[in-house]
Amino acid sequence: MANSNFVDYVKIFCRSGKGGAGSAHFHREKYIPKGGPDGGDGGRGGHVILRANKDYWTLIHLKYARHIFAGNGESGGGSRSFGADGEDKIIEVPCGTMAYDAETHEFICDVTEHGQEVILLKGGRGGLGNWHFRTATNQTPRYAQPGEPMQERSIILELKVLADVGLVGFPNAGKSTLLSVVSAAKPKIANYPFTTLVPNLGIVMYRDNKSFCMADIPGIIEGAHEGKGLGLRFLRHIERNSILLFMIPSDSEDVEKEYEILLNELREYNPELVDKKRILAITKCDVVDKEQIEKLQKKLPKVPSVFISSVAGEGIAELKDVLWKALQE
Repeated sequence: MANSNFVDYVKIFCRSGKGGAGSAHFHREKYIPKGGPDGGDGGRGGHVILRANKDYWTLIHLKYARHIFAGNGESGGGSRSFGADGEDKIIEVPCGTMAYDAETHEFICDVTEHGQEVILLKGGRGGLGNWHFRTATNQTPRYAQPGEPMQERSIILELKVLADVGLVGFPNAGKSTLLSVVSAAKPKIANYPFTTLVPNLGIVMYRDNKSFCMADIPGIIEGAHEGKGLGLRFLRHIERNSILLFMIPSDSEDVEKEYEILLNELREYNPELVDKKRILAITKCDVVDKEQIEKLQKKLPKVPSVFISSVAGEGIAELKDVLWKALQE
């Protein structure tokens, strides 16, 4: 997934189809000069439908197609011929996409399962033909219903990445390196902060052909919940992860303090994030000796911890075991 191709926020303008008009037709044949009403109903207008699709990972396909118009219903005809319904317009989006009204910011829906569909805008109902309005006292109604009008709405689509494990840490904590080692993902890796500008997803293979999904989230800095760094833009992706893997380098000045800062940023953004299962990975253990590791072990927060080195491959198998066990719980 190229960095420039990751789009997780789009605003689109949607319009449903208007209903077709009913027909005010009368039956006419060679020997039936004054037949009764036989006008058919108009077809309904097309709906605008949001559908979750597991084959999509981003909203980029909607970036340059921001006007979604459904088809109009056709008018009814004689001999009680009904008009055809307008064509529905289906918007395919990744699982985990939320929809909001662009003007009122009202929450509309959240599609999380493959194939789940939600009607964003209903098409107008077709009008009834004059056949419906015949009565004993009015046997030749010369009127029919018009179709209902279309609906229009601007909608914001916002993607929250769905993953089993989300990587949480400061910039340059080794998140992208870990993802590249345990999966086939190829995130950008470099020795400067904010190398990762968009979330990256990778499938981690486990024993007996089992697997789970891991998400590399751009680094968090102190004050991220206030919009500093890339905070507000990507903190929402953490909300959908089952387990949070905190990653702190072994050469940090104070591991426990950094952990508390990260935890506090999540708490300030959304208090519910603190209730998620947490695991701590101490990274870059190949740059410190055993004595330093023993000192670190005494000061670690009271959460399951694993010492790893993605470059040297140390502790990776143990980390997978811990993550898999936590996922099963």
